[in-house]
Amino acid sequence: MRLTLAAAAAVAIAVVAASAITYAIVRNELRDEVDQTLESRAHDLPPRIDIFGGPGGQFLGLRPERFGGVAVFTQVVTSDGDAITPRDSTGKLPVSDRAAAAARGEIGEAFYEDADVGNTHVRVLTIPYGGGYAIQVARSLEEVDAVLERISTFLLAIALVGIAIAAGLGLLVARAVLAPVQRLTRTAEEVSETRDLSRRIDVVGADELARLAVTFNTMLGALEDSARAQRQLVSDASHELRTPLTSLRTNIEVLSRNELLPPEDREQLLGDVTEQLVEMTALIAELVELARGDQAPAEPEDVRLDLAAAEAIERTCRNRPGIEFKPELEESVVRGVPHAIERAISNLLDNAAKWSPLGGEIEVTVRDGEVVVRDHGPGIDEQDLPFVFDRFYRAQAARGMPGSGLGLAIVRQVAEAHGGTVTAEPAEGGGTRMRLSLNDAS
Repeated sequence: MRLTLAAAAAVAIAVVAASAITYAIVRNELRDEVDQTLESRAHDLPPRIDIFGGPGGQFLGLRPERFGGVAVFTQVVTSDGDAITPRDSTGKLPVSDRAAAAARGEIGEAFYEDADVGNTHVRVLTIPYGGGYAIQVARSLEEVDAVLERISTFLLAIALVGIAIAAGLGLLVARAVLAPVQRLTRTAEEVSETRDLSRRIDVVGADELARLAVTFNTMLGALEDSARAQRQLVSDASHELRTPLTSLRTNIEVLSRNELLPPEDREQLLGDVTEQLVEMTALIAELVELARGDQAPAEPEDVRLDLAAAEAIERTCRNRPGIEFKPELEESVVRGVPHAIERAISNLLDNAAKWSPLGGEIEVTVRDGEVVVRDHGPGIDEQDLPFVFDRFYRAQAARGMPGSGLGLAIVRQVAEAHGGTVTAEPAEGGGTRMRLSLNDAS
């Protein structure tokens, strides 16, 4: 409705403006013709005033005249402001202050005025004549006014018809143009009511509204993927937490009900409880890290990738003293969130250390925005390579080892958040090589 009113208002303004301009042009043209007639008559006047000279006592050598029609009426204005007209004339022109001033010689140029004589609208040309006189030449504007009245009526009718047509066309166009918006609105309302993120809008054409529909569909797809990922995360987390919680509950019940347990059995159970608590703590921490990754990222800044790798290596050495690291770190600067990048590198190192034998070596290379971690462990089976970065995925060989299956998923999440990639591949001579590539800002 507002679009229709806006279109009708715009057309109304345009039509009114065009009508006003047309009226003004026609009016000026018609009045110019009258002015030219008066100027032509003024040129025929004698050079000297002879009010009652000429044969038969003609006025200024001209015949007596009447108002109205296309006839030109002439009168003389004295310096006192009186009007002298021909004998038998039907009236006099009103003498304005400017006309009297022209007769007195105070105005030296001819000028035009409009006047009314009875019910007759006239156009008056006043000419200073010298000697205390001015001559006024007038012609009726009745025909001009009649033509202008007909034109104004015609233009008004055109304007009203144009506005009505514009309103009708605007209504039709608005309905056609806003149909995609209405479909989008209905879809949004249905999604809001049903929470069904699988709904989509049919896209027709390639205009701005079609682009809006594509963007809306893309947004719905992203929301659907996010909701699916959240459901999957909750499901996987519930599954992963169920086993350690069950085992922890069993051990605690055994400890609480069997006070006569041998000291060595009690010590073993306490050790199991402690280990399970550590695993659950690590699992919950990694779940929190994954959840934070779905939030808006922190403001990026320049990060020295080589320094972040050096800190991660030092931290991993403290946690796993039986592993030897061989770093080759070249200065490399990337744009990103420092703590996220450090966490990703630490997870790569922890994963490599977990699969390395006691006393094994891990080669860490940093160059041109890329971190490469290569271990000398048993390697990854070919069928497991496509899934090692999935959440909670654990290869058959890893199911008897500690871990939650979230470490490498966090690495991939950090890489994608920074516009990079992470890959795993078998290394020559055995082991696995993982590459974390980020945007190089150096």
